[in-house]
Amino acid sequence: MRRLEGKSALVTGAARGIGEAIARAFATAGAFVYLTDIDDERGTAVAAEIGAAATYRRLDVRSESDWQRVTAEIVDRHGRLAIVVNNAGITGFEEGMVAHDPEHAALADWHAVHRTNLDGVFLGCKYAIRTMRRTGTGSIINISSRSGLVGIPAAAAYASSKAAVRNHTKTVALYCAEQGLAVRCNSIHPAAILTPMWEPLIGPPGPEREVRLQEFVRDTPLRRFGTPEEVAAVALLLASDEAAYMTGSELTIDGGLLAGTAASPAGEQRPDVRNGFDRA
Repeated sequence: MRRLEGKSALVTGAARGIGEAIARAFATAGAFVYLTDIDDERGTAVAAEIGAAATYRRLDVRSESDWQRVTAEIVDRHGRLAIVVNNAGITGFEEGMVAHDPEHAALADWHAVHRTNLDGVFLGCKYAIRTMRRTGTGSIINISSRSGLVGIPAAAAYASSKAAVRNHTKTVALYCAEQGLAVRCNSIHPAAILTPMWEPLIGPPGPEREVRLQEFVRDTPLRRFGTPEEVAAVALLLASDEAAYMTGSELTIDGGLLAGTAASPAGEQRPDVRNGFDRA
């Protein structure tokens, strides 16, 4: 189904992982997709693989001038911007394991996570609204996290930033409605989705990696990691006209983790639910 036929879309953090999967799904559904990232080599390669329905532009989500430049180009070329997916984010562990608990986290590390995860979403929403105001319609999709719904002691900045994304999504939704705009804003809250973001936590290929993979999902009822494509399917729904009455909503995709007490196969004793950084 060409559910996004004729629409233009911008996806941040689209060089890999969830952003890449969303960009590919949108292009398949008929949209022309601007893949944006700061990994120029990988972003350009993904756009080339998608083909004529996509292009790559460098966009550092922390930079207001980058947002101005890219959104102005989209309007100039396409006349409108119909969909913005604010996906770019960091955990703070990209360069290795450092303290991110509430007692030992460095203020600079706290700020770095919030600059990308929260400031980036703020700017993405700001320029999405300004651009979509031209037509009065559009869909803004913010990628939050399961970690934005619960406390994560070992990743305080990440959890805080994703909780703020959840709240800001609702604020944007209400603001657009008050303005008389049919611009919708919704958030997606993935849990354990197997993307490159997990590499510092699960380690290099080998037996220990497999043990870690199983450990991270042991209290997820479906007993597995989710895939980027499964998140992309939810984003595709929110981007489409089928979700025209959805705004300010939050959708979790977590294998049943937040449904309640974790389920266990018959005969298996359920392990205690851990409270660490295990669901980004």
